[in-house]
Amino acid sequence: MKLSTALFLLFTTISTSAYAAHGLALGQQVLHPAGFQSFNYVNPNAPKGGTFTLPLPGGFDTLNPFTLKGDHEAGVGTLTLDTLTAKGQDEPFAMYGLIAEDMELAPDGLAVTFKINPKARFQNGDPVLAEDVAASFNTLTQDKAASPQYRFYWADVDRVETPSKRTVVFRFKKPNAELHMILGQLPVFSHKSYPKGLAAGANAIPIGSGPYRLSKAENGRLSEFQRDKNYWAQNLPTRKGMYNFDTVRFKYYKDDTVRIEGLKGGNYDFMQENTARHWARSYTDKILAKNNLSKHDWTQQSTAGMQGFVMNLRRKPFDDIRIRQALMLSFDFESLNNRLFYGLYTRSNSFFTNSEMAATGKPEGRELAILNTARSNLPAAVFTKNVPEPPKTDAVLGIRPNLLKARALLEQAGYRYQNGVLVDKQGTPLAIEYLTYSKTFERVVAKWQRDLAKIGIRLNIRLADPAIYQQRLNRFDFDITTVVYGNSESPGNEQFSYFSCDAAKTNGSQNWAGVCDPAVETLLKRFENFRSRDELVAVARALDRTLRHQYIIIPNWYTNRYRVVYRDTLGIPAKQPKYYSATDWILSTAWQK
Repeated sequence: MKLSTALFLLFTTISTSAYAAHGLALGQQVLHPAGFQSFNYVNPNAPKGGTFTLPLPGGFDTLNPFTLKGDHEAGVGTLTLDTLTAKGQDEPFAMYGLIAEDMELAPDGLAVTFKINPKARFQNGDPVLAEDVAASFNTLTQDKAASPQYRFYWADVDRVETPSKRTVVFRFKKPNAELHMILGQLPVFSHKSYPKGLAAGANAIPIGSGPYRLSKAENGRLSEFQRDKNYWAQNLPTRKGMYNFDTVRFKYYKDDTVRIEGLKGGNYDFMQENTARHWARSYTDKILAKNNLSKHDWTQQSTAGMQGFVMNLRRKPFDDIRIRQALMLSFDFESLNNRLFYGLYTRSNSFFTNSEMAATGKPEGRELAILNTARSNLPAAVFTKNVPEPPKTDAVLGIRPNLLKARALLEQAGYRYQNGVLVDKQGTPLAIEYLTYSKTFERVVAKWQRDLAKIGIRLNIRLADPAIYQQRLNRFDFDITTVVYGNSESPGNEQFSYFSCDAAKTNGSQNWAGVCDPAVETLLKRFENFRSRDELVAVARALDRTLRHQYIIIPNWYTNRYRVVYRDTLGIPAKQPKYYSATDWILSTAWQK
């Protein structure tokens, strides 16, 4: 069914200004009016200058941000490249002009046209032209060396055309509710960047048009960027008051101890702390004061997505839902939260945790109607029972009652308890491996390891080098590991990379669990076509409910707070965005006083 003009107006509000398209919003009006000067969560008069240093985990062995292989340096992709549009962080999904000064969705919903701002310049002095946009898109979606996430994300684009030097048209295979929006997120680099393909430029920096240039990269442990003082977009509404530091430096670390001691030694200007134990014990006011540092606790309203121990359904015994249920029952979150996390976390319960898109109770209304379209491929429990919630540990009896339930499920699956070990019909012990690169998670999983041993399951913990870990993750070479399904306020095409059959068979995709299910395939198509925010919420709830009934992940935890430490000389905008990442917001909007 083609989108009508009226439906187009419901999806998108567009008006032009002297610089670029005023804005595109999905399912509602844009927040920032025509002629706005800057976003509300920046200081438009922020001074330029100074140095900003951040710690980052791991390391890097490539400066090319697009390849599937290698550990990527973080700043090249985020600081040296501009996109067609920039996201507004006070709205669920709104995009405003950056490289594109004019954007127009065809009345039938089968094409979107971007007109390039004539001021846009690459860092080598060349103008940004339509051929560069086309080359960027084709490289990311067709080059075999590229990460497959791009191909899945823009899968419904049929072709890209360049009718004039500064006009680029994306034509769609079929209407897709958000495709014209997410194409605005395309990182644009010069067509001169990879003339022989990504594989030939495996360590090559793309020629970008962003606010910074890479100035130094040392031994995979340090990278440094210098602000482009002639940055072409610095006075656009979508860049005013942003990217203020003259120098941005990333220091990579392998171990949390190095990171913490580095902060205490004054090596970093800002750090987000995600480990409760460190937050509670590692940063005393006396130590921080020596380097003009202080702790801050910020609230945030963003969808938390889902962090958890994902099980690889491609492997036995995880293809048996009873095994997956038993493993979920055996994880004692409450004890971990009390003993290790200082009670700072809440259990994640949904792939859209902390949002209106999380399924609750039994399906009804619009969500039920959507589920009915896949009813023949769904178990009756999806319709007759409440959506599964993570099990809780008994306050008095502890994990024992849950372990007894888990043992019963394991017996139903054909296992028997023999001499303290769980064995299958052939007498083979049930042993599984948890793969991680983090010593923090190694410590957390140790409690689970002991509890599994009580019901005869041997859990081996494999601590791998970050590079080896990423290689194994890309090949789906694991039993269980920790992943994060990062979801936004407007979920869409990224769900295909998470849960589609095509992604399950593609190395490097984000379908870590190996989900390939006809009901899920039906529901994924609904993310392509929806007519309102209410319908999108219902679609997300339907998918969430379906996945939770499959028990593909053992939910971890989340917090609606950002715990951060930063130098008192750092200038911070007075207003925080509604939906934001703490580190990204500070990097893009803070300044040195």
